[in-house]
Amino acid sequence: MSSKDWIEKDFYAVLGVDKAASADDVKKAYRKVARESHPDHNPGDPKAEERFKAASEAYNVLSDSGRRREYDEMRSLFGSGAFRRNARGGGQPGGVPFDVSDMFGGAGGGDRRFGGAGFQDLFSSIFSGGQAGGQAAPRGPARGRDVETEVALDFGDAVRGVTLPLTLRAPGVCDTCHGNGAKPGTQPRTCPVCHGAGVTTRDQGSFSFSEPCRNCQGVGTVVEEKCPECHGSGGVTKTRTMNVRFPAGVADGQRIRLAGRGEPGERGGPAGDLFVQVKVRPDELFGRTGDDLTLSVPVTFAEAVLGTDLRVPTLDGAVTLRVPPGTPSGRVLRARGKGVVRRDGQAGDLLVTLDVVVPARLSDEARTALESFAEQTPPAAREHLDARVRRVS
Repeated sequence: MSSKDWIEKDFYAVLGVDKAASADDVKKAYRKVARESHPDHNPGDPKAEERFKAASEAYNVLSDSGRRREYDEMRSLFGSGAFRRNARGGGQPGGVPFDVSDMFGGAGGGDRRFGGAGFQDLFSSIFSGGQAGGQAAPRGPARGRDVETEVALDFGDAVRGVTLPLTLRAPGVCDTCHGNGAKPGTQPRTCPVCHGAGVTTRDQGSFSFSEPCRNCQGVGTVVEEKCPECHGSGGVTKTRTMNVRFPAGVADGQRIRLAGRGEPGERGGPAGDLFVQVKVRPDELFGRTGDDLTLSVPVTFAEAVLGTDLRVPTLDGAVTLRVPPGTPSGRVLRARGKGVVRRDGQAGDLLVTLDVVVPARLSDEARTALESFAEQTPPAAREHLDARVRRVS
């Protein structure tokens, strides 16, 4: 995507959000547009496919905080009409003649908001095909768009890691022409208009304007006999199945990037990336805090008072934990190395929280025994509370 695209396209309008929208609002808006305009839900509707592609393009920029900031600055600078041409062909901010290099540091001090490059280089890159100095840079086939999907994993698979087959119905490389868009037995030829550069340049006043070649759509080659399967685009919508490895310890909400597994580029261009959003199903016993697993275990009053050995489950077996005599409710016992395995090979712990269960009903024998126990047990230390009660009474 060129800088000129950023100036001309309103990504906020594409997703239907305000410029001040949060990252969550941008994500929700993108998912809504993508769901409504997905090619699977609108077969044979080219307008829906264009909306889907435009939404993906907008989300790729607005979901990245750094790219979004640069996009906002670029749009604010150029989209506001701050730079206009005068009758002699020179640029004017607000109607006053100026020299761009003087305004943004002609002595070599580039504007750091644009990667440290001088504003004059940036200006040239926008209006001269993306290369400083006014020389049109070869474009070539465009990179394919990124694709995003969602996968639900069982809790145990997310902790241990798992390889699963992932089936997608999305644009893929045409098997008939292998992505070049040409009929089998023929080859694309160099565009006679741009001579393979992918851009055409024209002079207008003080500036040299470059734009994608209209004859070849910026690819640099033209297809005279188009592939009967993809009609010259090099890609078709098809079902793809691939094995995806989810590493041990993958967390709920994590995005996994598979480079080059997204939408193929037009006519042999490089493919985009596939982003897999992970959703982890909750487990009936275990919870997770970072690299530690959590487990709640009920114990009786007698076990807490007298102490006991507890046999508790883990994700790969069972361990025995010693409950010391006089253990209070809510105490946490630690089984080291029984949690989530980290990338360095070390593992988190299993944290077992003890919950002393108070029976709702007692037999006559149990009540008698408990009353006898209470008579022989010293009272709880509540002197500090009793003193405050006496003061406020």
